[in-house]
Amino acid sequence: MALLRTRALDAVEEMDRPDCDPDRLNRTYAQFALVNRAVSGWRGIYRGQLRPRLAAGTATTLLDIGCGGGDVPVLLARWAARDGLRLEITAIDPDPRAAAFATRWRSHASVTFRRQSAAELLGAGARFDVVVSNHVLHHLGAAELTGFLAESAALSTGTVIHNDLRRSAAAYALFSAAALPFHGSYIRQDGLTSIRRSYTAAELRAAAPPGWIVVPRPPFRNLLILERTGSPRRGPA
Repeated sequence: MALLRTRALDAVEEMDRPDCDPDRLNRTYAQFALVNRAVSGWRGIYRGQLRPRLAAGTATTLLDIGCGGGDVPVLLARWAARDGLRLEITAIDPDPRAAAFATRWRSHASVTFRRQSAAELLGAGARFDVVVSNHVLHHLGAAELTGFLAESAALSTGTVIHNDLRRSAAAYALFSAAALPFHGSYIRQDGLTSIRRSYTAAELRAAAPPGWIVVPRPPFRNLLILERTGSPRRGPA
């Protein structure tokens, strides 16, 4: 499909426009919870990459950059709590609309939402055991990606995991059909734009600095991971 041959860097998601419809935007944030549970693969990431680093007796700190509607950090906090593990999450987004929605509609005792950028946190001297993001990488051009990865690496004392879409004709076709029931939001329209903007595994490997590894995950995802030498894999304590 010619449409997907290269990244559509000039395509803009409607929800990123400052003048987008606020009601449709809030419905989009609300529907993210369903979409992310269905396609983002965080349950597997939690089991394979996050849970081995958590403990019952010592709190692990986690930063979610660009948390959007806030459903992913709340999911991670709930899973950790059910497993009897201590996880303290800070979830940030510089967009005031996202921060307002997450603060109002998503809550968990172990999650703190802030309207803040990664650069601001870094400037304040903040550090976290684990740094994650969901669906952020495809928003970034080459220079922006370099800066974003540098900031996320500097904010972490251990592991960084960026979870994003992987561009393919199959992903585009399947999402186009599967997202038809999502009415009154930007889910389908912006989801297709996101796929067009996303990296293939080869493109992401070429763009990432040394030390980062790309792990393709089914069905259509890339994990971009930085694992610092000696970062702890604690397991239950």
